[in-house]
Amino acid sequence: MSKTAWITGAGSGIGAAMARAFSGAGYRVALTARRRDTLEDVAASLADPAAALIVPGDVTDRDGMARTAQEIVAWSGDLSVLCNNAGLNIPKRTWAELDWESWDQLLAVNVTGALNVIAACLPIMRAQKDGVMIHTSSWAGRFHSAVSGVAYGASKHALSDISLSLNDEEGKNGIRSTALCPAEVATPLLAKRPGFDASKMAAMIQPEDMAKTALFVAEMQPGIVLPEILLSPVRR
Repeated sequence: MSKTAWITGAGSGIGAAMARAFSGAGYRVALTARRRDTLEDVAASLADPAAALIVPGDVTDRDGMARTAQEIVAWSGDLSVLCNNAGLNIPKRTWAELDWESWDQLLAVNVTGALNVIAACLPIMRAQKDGVMIHTSSWAGRFHSAVSGVAYGASKHALSDISLSLNDEEGKNGIRSTALCPAEVATPLLAKRPGFDASKMAAMIQPEDMAKTALFVAEMQPGIVLPEILLSPVRR
């Protein structure tokens, strides 16, 4: 029986590439993002669109994420992989531009939203005694990055530590957790960065590189955990 991967932030960029990679490898995929139309477009591009479940939702909706996880299991009988990918950044990134409304929104999605999805998966994966959680953190989750911004860097540092806490506490339940920490990835999110030079996109990490890395992590044998993977373009 094929396994099931739940991918949040699946409507574009890294999440859409992950959906295509896991589908191409024979996984059933459950796709979550806020907009149904973007998820439908992604599902139509998969190797097996019939083996995809579209479950729109907002990761900040804690009860909604818990219901979504249960819906996925009812659909597939399995939830083996979580690609905890939903996230955002904001225009006002420096202390000089301190904007509580947008900073609070970022932390709600990147930290609390990530926690909500993890908590939704834990009871299922504990019962299975098996599960891989793959979190889209950032180079800014390991090293300070002025261009990424204060709130974003803090959120990704938090996510990387959350991932490590899962290995510490849930390894005994067969659950493994990996934080992917890429430098600049050529996504629509990056293109919105203030002052960004779009001509540099081709030289950056591509969403498909992230997807291949996530699939590699998911298919690692159960006795091995990869706590963290850093990815960077070659310096030229």
